[in-house]
Amino acid sequence: MRAVVLVGGFGTRLRPLTSTMPKQMLPVVDRPMIERVVQSLGNHGVIEAVLSLGYLPDAFIEAYPDGSCAGVKLTYAVEPEPLDTAGAVRFAALSAGIDDTFIVVNGDVLTDLDVSALWRFHQGHGGEGTIALTSVDDPSRFGVVPIDEEGRVIEFVEKPPEGTAPTNWVNGGTYVLEPSVLGRIDNGRKVSIEREIFPGLAADGSLFAVQSSAYWLDAGTPASYLQAQLDIIDGLRGALETAIHPAATVHGDAEIEHSVVMAGASVAAGVSVRNSVVLPGASIGSGSTIVDSIIGSRATVPAGCVLDALTVIGHEVELAPGTVLTAARVPQED
Repeated sequence: MRAVVLVGGFGTRLRPLTSTMPKQMLPVVDRPMIERVVQSLGNHGVIEAVLSLGYLPDAFIEAYPDGSCAGVKLTYAVEPEPLDTAGAVRFAALSAGIDDTFIVVNGDVLTDLDVSALWRFHQGHGGEGTIALTSVDDPSRFGVVPIDEEGRVIEFVEKPPEGTAPTNWVNGGTYVLEPSVLGRIDNGRKVSIEREIFPGLAADGSLFAVQSSAYWLDAGTPASYLQAQLDIIDGLRGALETAIHPAATVHGDAEIEHSVVMAGASVAAGVSVRNSVVLPGASIGSGSTIVDSIIGSRATVPAGCVLDALTVIGHEVELAPGTVLTAARVPQED
């Protein structure tokens, strides 16, 4: 199996963490998000992942100079301009010479989906595309996908107004597609797979979907990026992982509660870190309190600071001693 991984977005929702780094290169506990995505694909027999790149593509290329990630071969397809989701799939697939059934995944979705089962369902139903579905409380932020008894998609409703969705089962961002789908995508313009291609396939009766109760998380916001870390150290997906990296320095008087402290980070005496993530190389000064927040790589939080309510400190930012922030983003961007 071969897969196209969509990683070309600007990561706007995760600013300022993504101002200088693509969101899929942000670390999740102990490795970049993209490694977790690719490893999951490799576990189901994917031998090549084509990264559809746009924003800061060199970050990926420099991170994996030997062209492999988690044991999976990488191929890079750098868009000359943003082509939207379907345009990106077409460009990447054609660049890599894909001419058989293939997988597409959103690179900011962390999931334990049984991709092999999705593949087998697709092969057994004869459609042009098959979508993995996940159930959410608020479907208004997603593509809503009602299906019939055979799994055939009745319609594809992208981000319906709140309270109008026909079901809570939504597009989970993993697809199996036939190469014929590429012929439906116009060249030379932005094309959305959710707003144009999937509705067209559904209208033709050639789109299927599989409902899955597997772990699923769109890690594209500060809240969900934080949750992704805590879910892993809580053992909610896969084997339980270590919350405090062996290469981190934590003073014996510091309190680390339900938090991730990554490699090279330092936490001084009297610090309290709760329900938070401290990225590699960050420094937390004595007596500071960090609650429900994210501290970027190599950021400096000096003595006596109080950060809470999903405050996000960007990479290499240095705060003033005694800074108090609630629900803030530093630096603040327009």
